[in-house]
Amino acid sequence: MAAASNNNKGTVIIEGEEITISNPQKLLWPELGITKIVYLEKLLKLAPYLLEYCRDRYLTTIRFPNGYADKSFYQKNAPEPTPHFVKTAVLEGIQYVHLDSVPTLLWLGNLACLEFHPSFHRIGEQLPEEWLIDIDPTLDPEPRIMEAAEIIGEALDRMQIRSVPKTSGATGVQIYVPIERGYTFEQLRKIGFFVANYCVQKHPKLFTIERLKKDRGTLIYIDYLQHWYGKTLSAPYTPRARKDATVSAPLHWEEVARRCDPREFTLLTMESRLAEQGDLIKQVPPQKLDQVLAFIESAKS
Repeated sequence: MAAASNNNKGTVIIEGEEITISNPQKLLWPELGITKIVYLEKLLKLAPYLLEYCRDRYLTTIRFPNGYADKSFYQKNAPEPTPHFVKTAVLEGIQYVHLDSVPTLLWLGNLACLEFHPSFHRIGEQLPEEWLIDIDPTLDPEPRIMEAAEIIGEALDRMQIRSVPKTSGATGVQIYVPIERGYTFEQLRKIGFFVANYCVQKHPKLFTIERLKKDRGTLIYIDYLQHWYGKTLSAPYTPRARKDATVSAPLHWEEVARRCDPREFTLLTMESRLAEQGDLIKQVPPQKLDQVLAFIESAKS
């Protein structure tokens, strides 16, 4: 990344594209000293991994013009003016950014997009690309969140479904299941309900499937409904607008077992972790779910 700058504005040239960087010394995470230019450098290191899960998706970002602790807004429609190298894709009247390149990522980073939330399906397609269960705590922090993830992971394991836990980067954990192509959102929701209902019955003092937050008490919500056409969830390796500059990090199940702290995985630590371990999601093959679906259908009859 070649760069030239003064105090208020600079430019970087990446993959042949020139990107203007406004206020490169603006603090986005003041407590950690992470300025916008430092953030862009960290995004550059995350790019090979983050782009893998944003490419060919409809992207929603969350922008924090004055840093993670200040006002924010969701950005669905592509910001104007849109540079020539930024591709877009329309869904239901919204012109989404197609995050398929490093220049596009850095352009979004300069706009203080601190979070990246892609759709579960690819551009122009109806079928899901993967399956996720979102484990959403009511408490913040929630000391039981890794225990909750482990219980759901063990339930999937008994169903012979291999999965990858990942921190949301905020308070929750998501269970990520690579899947063979061809399953529908409706089919995956049936499995999600089955798993969630089973866990609630087994651990009623830990889990709930109550949608309304005010009615959950201190229980952990198993959100099997979020995985749906047109909806989004935090991408693997997206930064999050949290005090510790956390990143949504795929985990080893051994890390879940030792009750790791999601705050361990940050913009300042992920580069070395990825260099050592690579993308943990890619280390699990696509899962076949026919047997589980057949069992659920037979249980109804």
